[in-house]
Amino acid sequence: MTTAMQTREPEMGLTFEKVWAMFQETDRKMQETDRRMQKLSEETAQQMRETAQQMRETDRKIQETDRKIQEVARHIKETNKQIGDLGNRFGELAEHLVAPNIVEKFNVLGFHFDDISTGLRQVLHDESTGQKIAEFDILLENGESIIGVEVKSKPSSDDVKDHVQRLRILRLNKDKKGDKRKIYGALAGAIMADAVKTAILKAGLYAITQTGDTVKIDIPKGSAPKAW
Repeated sequence: MTTAMQTREPEMGLTFEKVWAMFQETDRKMQETDRRMQKLSEETAQQMRETAQQMRETDRKIQETDRKIQEVARHIKETNKQIGDLGNRFGELAEHLVAPNIVEKFNVLGFHFDDISTGLRQVLHDESTGQKIAEFDILLENGESIIGVEVKSKPSSDDVKDHVQRLRILRLNKDKKGDKRKIYGALAGAIMADAVKTAILKAGLYAITQTGDTVKIDIPKGSAPKAW
């Protein structure tokens, strides 16, 4: 008599073939891992080479920028020197363009100056410290009056304020010496904007402009020039 129950074959354990297959799979995975690690190492090395190249390029650019900065600084230094040299020639500008005609023009206005001084001789020093406190391009003098003249190629509103302060210093300097002569001021310019001329006249100064081979003196309208 046969039974209804079917017989089951016993499960087989690990065989050599299975173990060998596992080793082969493990070896394949290790080789794949090694390949990926090698690729990653090569990519990392390439990135490091590229980074080093970029750093060298950055360093080159920094050096180039530094060279350009030094070049600009040199040009600025040369320009400042040229500007300084130009500033030192304003005395010559005063002497050659303004001084030859200015005495005659002011004498027509009734001053009758007998002395004109130009250039660096007109530096005022503090008697206690010896420091320079003011400088005039031109000083016109007689027994009653002094006119301090500042000459600019293109005067500005700030030049007007500076010259007023310069005249105040001259007044204090003369007072200390007991010199009571009246002090007037004038601002001369080769090129002068209308707004600047208005500021000059409003401050009570004479405005001197170049016209051809002579100069023209404008007087504040409606009032006499200010005396310090």
